[in-house]
Amino acid sequence: MAKTERQKLYMFLPVVSIGAFLIIWIVLAGKEGSLLPTPVATAVKFVDILFHPISNATLIVHILASLRRVMIAFVAAVITGVGLGVGLGWSAKFNAVFGTIFEILRPIPPIAWIPLVVMWFGIGEMPKIFIVFIGSFIPIVLNTCSGIKDIDPLLINAGKTLGANKRQLLMEIALPATVPAILAGIKTALSSGWMCVVAAEMIVAKQGVGFLIVRGQESGDTALIVVCMLAIGVVNSILSFTLTKLEGVLCPWQFSKTK
Repeated sequence: MAKTERQKLYMFLPVVSIGAFLIIWIVLAGKEGSLLPTPVATAVKFVDILFHPISNATLIVHILASLRRVMIAFVAAVITGVGLGVGLGWSAKFNAVFGTIFEILRPIPPIAWIPLVVMWFGIGEMPKIFIVFIGSFIPIVLNTCSGIKDIDPLLINAGKTLGANKRQLLMEIALPATVPAILAGIKTALSSGWMCVVAAEMIVAKQGVGFLIVRGQESGDTALIVVCMLAIGVVNSILSFTLTKLEGVLCPWQFSKTK
């Protein structure tokens, strides 16, 4: 298949999948007794909450409130998660000190921390950000640690042969080689962060997408729930697309393999 034909096919396939999704949605919504709103009802609700506030905020304001919480926690998770992942993967002594503690805390679901976090920090912004931080932190640590451990030993040996010290081996060989794994962890962490912020907002919040979902549940407004679910998906897709483009800039060799 020629390159231009392949590109046209790749542009056409998303349209087909979206069309199939809408058809299935319409069929399910049209069934007797179905609580699923139709695409038209969902679109009407979207326009309504886009201009008419709920809890003194329109849909955009609620999305921005959730996005703000996600990004604050996400940046903190990237900084600390990459640092801890590098330490666990690079240093046997560091792993011996902190590895066991991390493995004990790692399986605990972020939502399980909510009662403690609320008691520690109250019901302000900090509990929500902290919960998102926990959910984003773990994938970044795991991917970074795995990326460090999976470095080709030939690269390290070549650096040693050329006289590189430990700092140079880490900063100039190990970390650049680990960038694809780190970015993969960051993309996973971003999706996890959205799940956590919605869960946190469903418990204690006055603004945010999770708050709107609870409002829709309490009022029986399924269209509002679906609008919020789609909003989460769209925002996360935009952020993921941005990270994919960044990955293409930082790791062009990764994309050349798939062409």
